[in-house]
Amino acid sequence: MEIAAIVFVVLLIAVAAITFFVLKRALKMAIRAAIVALILLIALVGGVSLWWFGADTTADKSPANIKKSR
Repeated sequence: MEIAAIVFVVLLIAVAAITFFVLKRALKMAIRAAIVALILLIALVGGVSLWWFGADTTADKSPANIKKSR
C-alpha cells in the first residue's frame, strides 16, 4: 500500500503543477496558489491515509492453532 500512497501523491503533484501552468493567464497569483495548495493538501492527506490505513498488519501474524474435537 505504500506504493499506492506514493503514486497517489506524485500523481496529484503533477496535477497541481499542470493546473498552475494552465491557470497562468486566467487567474491572479493568489487564487492560483490557493488552488494548487488545495490540490497538494489533498495529495498529502490522501497519501498519509493510504499509507496509515492501508497497512495490512494481519499478514505478519501466524495463523492460530486450531484443534479439532471429536
